[in-house]
Amino acid sequence: MRITMDGSSDIQIRRAGLDDVVAIAKVLRESFAEYEALYTREGFAATTPNAEQVVDRMREGPVWVALHRGEVVGTVAAVNKGRSAYMRGMAVLPAARGLRVGARLLEHVENWSSDEGCSLLFLSTTPFLSSAIQLYESRGFRRVGEETQHLFGTPLFTMEKKILGKS
Repeated sequence: MRITMDGSSDIQIRRAGLDDVVAIAKVLRESFAEYEALYTREGFAATTPNAEQVVDRMREGPVWVALHRGEVVGTVAAVNKGRSAYMRGMAVLPAARGLRVGARLLEHVENWSSDEGCSLLFLSTTPFLSSAIQLYESRGFRRVGEETQHLFGTPLFTMEKKILGKS
């Protein structure tokens, strides 16, 4: 799939349904494939859930897809944790990078978190996902905690952003 830069206005975000689980698993796998060697085998598997595991995530909280001309090109999920929300599984197909898909997905999760009454949005990421980290920082996320965590041996750290929740 080749996507031209003029297509950013063609991006639509919607809540994912069961018909989307295979496409979501594919987006996650293809988006992180170039980084696979930097993950442990178990860490990569946790980052790239299969369709059945995507269904499990849907039971825990909303999952959204980004579409470009009807094709799923990105995804993100969230879990309401009370006064905070956890964002996970954000991925954009390499062919769709540069279309601001990630920024649109992130904005969507921020709005959802605010609507849910959350005052904090947090995520975990790996130090080698520098483009994602730049996006998060540009949207006001800051790294918290001194200690690096691990996802099955793959280094992780937490980033968070205060948001204005609606009461």
